[in-house]
Formats: sequence, structure tokens, C-alpha cells
Amino acid sequence: MARKQEYGNDSISMLKGADRVRLRPQVIFGSDDLEGCIHSFFEILSNSIDEAREGYGKKIIITRFKDGSLQVEDFGRGIPMDYNTKEQKYNWELVYCELYAGNKYDNNAGGNYSFSLGLNGLGACATQYASEYFDVTVYRDKTKYSMSFKKGEPVTELQKEPYRFNRTGTIQRWKPDREVFTDTVIPFDRLEDIVKKQSVVNGGVEFVLKDEITDFENTYCCPGGIRGYCDELSSMKGFTEAYYFEGEGKGQDAADRQIYNVKGQVAFCFNNEINELMYFHNSSYLEYGGSPDRAVKNAFTGEIDKQIKARDKYKANEAKIKFEDIQDSLILISSTFSTQTSYENQTKKAINNKFIQEFMTDLIRKHLEIWFIENKALGDKVVEQVLVNKRSRENAEKTRINIKKQLSGKIDINNRIKKFVDCRSKDTDKRELYIVEGDSALGSVKLGRDAEFQGVMPVRGKILNCLKADYATIFKSEIITDLVKVLGCGVEISSKHSKDMSAFNLDMLRWNKIIICTDADVDGFQIRTLILAMIYRLMPTLIDKGYVYVAESPLFEITYHKKGKNAEDETFFAFNEKEKTDILSKLPEGANVTLQRSKGLGENEPEMMWQTTMNPKTRRLIRINSEDARKMADVFDLLLGENLAGRKAHIETNGHLYLDMLDVG
Repeated sequence: MARKQEYGNDSISMLKGADRVRLRPQVIFGSDDLEGCIHSFFEILSNSIDEAREGYGKKIIITRFKDGSLQVEDFGRGIPMDYNTKEQKYNWELVYCELYAGNKYDNNAGGNYSFSLGLNGLGACATQYASEYFDVTVYRDKTKYSMSFKKGEPVTELQKEPYRFNRTGTIQRWKPDREVFTDTVIPFDRLEDIVKKQSVVNGGVEFVLKDEITDFENTYCCPGGIRGYCDELSSMKGFTEAYYFEGEGKGQDAADRQIYNVKGQVAFCFNNEINELMYFHNSSYLEYGGSPDRAVKNAFTGEIDKQIKARDKYKANEAKIKFEDIQDSLILISSTFSTQTSYENQTKKAINNKFIQEFMTDLIRKHLEIWFIENKALGDKVVEQVLVNKRSRENAEKTRINIKKQLSGKIDINNRIKKFVDCRSKDTDKRELYIVEGDSALGSVKLGRDAEFQGVMPVRGKILNCLKADYATIFKSEIITDLVKVLGCGVEISSKHSKDMSAFNLDMLRWNKIIICTDADVDGFQIRTLILAMIYRLMPTLIDKGYVYVAESPLFEITYHKKGKNAEDETFFAFNEKEKTDILSKLPEGANVTLQRSKGLGENEPEMMWQTTMNPKTRRLIRINSEDARKMADVFDLLLGENLAGRKAHIETNGHLYLDMLDVG
């Protein structure tokens, strides 16, 4: 047995050099996975953006190469690389080999960068440390500087050569190291998303994105900045134009803290179709918001509540609006800048400056009040829409509570649900539920099934079209509530007015397969579609996760009457016209054959039901999936929704394809 090491004075050690990042990348980049790798890319990009925003170069070129390496090229002043007499070191050492070294610490006192993404002096060095290789080329002072690193260590001396052109700027190419990050291949759409956002918040800066892997190149530039992008998002569906305002202030987060400068820019409009909240600080996208998000919520909720009261639009004893009622019809982009920033962590996804929140709250409330004064008619429309959103949310919440009451509680399923036939097995991984149409089908399926693992639930009468009905109507249907109880997993209520209304729990699903089994005729297809529409509306996760199937029923029953005294007839089943033709072609010429369309499920013998529809070895099941959920929704809308013109056009174009299914004789 190995002896434990003693814990003494010599037990304490420290990471040095590149190991400070290579062995603990999550400390700097937030994680050691793809997100951390993406953040390391943004650290380099942000330095180029800082230069461009200060007025040094208005173009940045980002390239992804075939080997997965990345390059950011700017046309700024160029990173100083030569000897620094104050620090007694070369600047390339300070920038690429020293954490907490940079030129952005004195921005509050009028340094080279008034507002900067990079405040901590970590980005360039940390990314270099975390790279398989890192090459830098700098143009400044009519000199070309170049330097190369591998796995955090310099592998060349600083190279200097005269450069007779006036070009200035920095080119940095590096390959994220697989020894540092678990995933180093940044998807192109993530790069594009970052570049698009930066073009919005840095209006007028031109971003060129190139990709060797897909041979793609595009330029992103948004001269209108956040106001132009707000209008672009809203397009023709908004009922107000983008309103833009900005302001500057100076303050401190606490009495004993340093006073700093703040600049805020906001663009917003109201839209009935889409909503969006985007927050940026010093041009970095704040995924979680923080201070500006709290400011927006406080200001908008307070001011619009005041406007509703001023118009006397609340009903007697009606509850006040919540921000989610406003957010449902709001597009807003906020861009703040400050000379002192308190990020929640190094990944800069939220800020928590107290003064920024107070400053932005006052700025937004003041300008929102002005907007309502200058736009009275539109203000009335906004107030009405917010109240519509509020009352829709409240109705949806009531529906959710009622549904939970209907579907909760322990149910003696055999006694409480009419005609449901359970199976013996309690093993959810084996249990199968057959949903069949009518009592007659229930009889044949019940007799033909394997009672050990197959249960049966009949759908009595015509099921409700759940795509057209509201939730209150849906849950008045005994057929639907019974079926939901049998499934056991609850329902997912999706509403744009309420994001968290689910009573759904996949772990409570009582079945491994949910099999829709209907007649192979027009009525059967309609019932199948209505059941699918119900599942799609109320519990789409069952489709997403592959629990829902359709059992194919044979279209034709072909009986071959063999000759001979003791010869037994042989029966074949064809599921389509092609199979029918193939079967007939294989029988002896002149054979005595009876061909008939398959009967309804209720008329089938139990043995036939087992053989064609229920035996796992011989049945045919079609798994329903939602790889293209939008397409499924469009088809349901065409066949079952309010799109009457589209349905008429579809019938006129494709109706002839289904005429052979109709009994016209």
C-alpha cells in the first residue's frame, strides 16, 4: 500500500508559465469545452474591435482555415512588440506571455482606450498559451514584426524587417490545442453569429468572414448600428418604428469605489409577431444580461404600468402587468459602455455594476415617457397589446392549473377509463399501447394481441381537431383526457404568452411504444391524422423522442385456393398496389385466386390481426419523427387548420391521387 505524502511546508506548489492556462483553461475561458474555445477566439477578436472602435482601421478580416486554425487581421495601430524600458521587458513578452499585462488599465483616466472589451489583460496571452501554434505579424513604424509560439512557448526570436508601405495593423493566426480544449473545431455558424452581432453593435466597422472549409466569404457591416438592426428585425411586421436614444453619465457603484464614465445606447420597437432582447457591453454580447437587463425590466414595467393607469385601462381589482407581458411584443437592443466594468466572470456574459443599472433605468424611463407623449396613438396601441398579452398569460395559467387538477392524482386506470385494456407487464421498456378506432376494432385487437405486453385504448367517435381548438375545449373532451391519463406523462402547453407551463414529465410515460392503428381507408386515415395532431399539439416530445408509431394495415387480402383434396388455401397480405402485383405474379398461371380489399380492423380474425399488425416479427410499424417539425406543422395546418384556400388548392392539385381510396361503387 502506497504511503500517503506528508502535508507540510513543501506541499504547496504553483503553476507557472503556460501551465497556468493549459492545465486550468476553465479559470480563464469559463470551460475547457467548445464554449471555452470559442471564448478564446473572441478574446483575440475583441482586441481588434477595440482598435477599430477607437478609430484605427475600420476593417477586420476573420478566416477559418482547413486545418481548423483561425486568423484575425486588423488595420489598427499594430501591437507594440519592441523593448519596453518601463517594464524592462519586450512588449511581445508582456502581451503574449504575461497574464494581467496590457494597455487598458488606465482607461478611466483617459488612456488609449476609453471603452474596451478587454480589461483584464488576459486574452492574447491566454489564447497563445492555449494554442497548438500561434503566429503573430505586426506592421507599425514602417517595420514588419513577426513571432511564433508553440504550446505556449516562443519558438523564434522577434523578427524585424523594414516595411516601406504605410500599412499598420496586426495579423494573428493560431490553432486551438486539443490538449487544452476537449473540442477545437468551432462550427462556422457560431463564428458567423459572433461576427453578425459585432457588426450590429459596432456600426460602420466592416467584418469580412472567410472560410476555407466551405469556400465561403461574406462581408458584414451595419452602418445603422443597433437602430438599423432593430428596424431590420422588426421588418414589416412591427407596429412601431425603431426609436433610438443615448446618454452619458458618471458615477460609482459604492461610496468607497472609483467614479467611472458610462455611455448607454438603446433602440426599441414593438412587434406582434416576434420579440427579441439583446444586450451588449463594451461591444461584448451579454448572453445573461445582468445590470442592463434589470434596468430594462424595471423601466419598461414601471413606465407602461403608469401609462395603463393614466388611461384607466385596468379592470377593477385587476393585477398589474409583468415584464413578460411587455417582452412578448418588444424588440430591444441595448449597448452600454463604461470605463470600469464588473463582469460576473472572465467570459463576460453578464455585468453587475450597480451604477450602470441605475443610470440605464433612469435613461430608459425618461425617454420612454417622451416616446409615449410624442406617439399618443401608437402608445394607446402598445398599452392595449400589453394588456392582451397579460390577459392571455393569465388565462393560460388558469388553464394549466385546471389541466394539472384534471390529470393529477393516482388513478385506478382500469376502473376509471372506459374500455381501456391494460397489459400484464409493468416493465415500461416492454409495454406497447395500441390506439384503435372504435369498439369493433377493440375486440379483434384485444383478442389478437399478446396480453403480456400489449395494451389497447379505443378512440370512441370522432376525435377533436386539436390544432383548431383552444385548450379549454380540448380538455373538455373525455376521449382526449382519458388518452392523456392512459399515457401517463401529462401535457406540454406551449404559448408565446407563457414560456413555462408544462405539466409534462417524460419519466411518467407508461409505454415504450405508442402505436396508432386504424383502418386503411379514408375515415381511418382521418382518425390517424387527428390522433397525430393531438399528440403533436399536447405532447410533441413523444414524437421528438421516437415513441409514436403508425401500424400499417394491409390493403389487400389474397387467397390462393390450391387444388387437391387435402390442399389448404394460402393467404397473402399486400400493403400496397406494388406488393399486390408482386404476389399475383408469383402464383401459378391460371391459379384460382380470390382478391379482396382488406376488411376493417373490427372484421378481422384475431389470428390475422396478430400476424399482420401486432406480431413484432411480422408487423410493419412506421416511426413518426419530427426532424422537420416545421414541415409537420405546415402539413397539419394545410389539412386541419384554418388555411382553407391552401386546402382547396391542395385538393384540386392532388385529389385525383386518392380517388381509388373512395368507395364509389
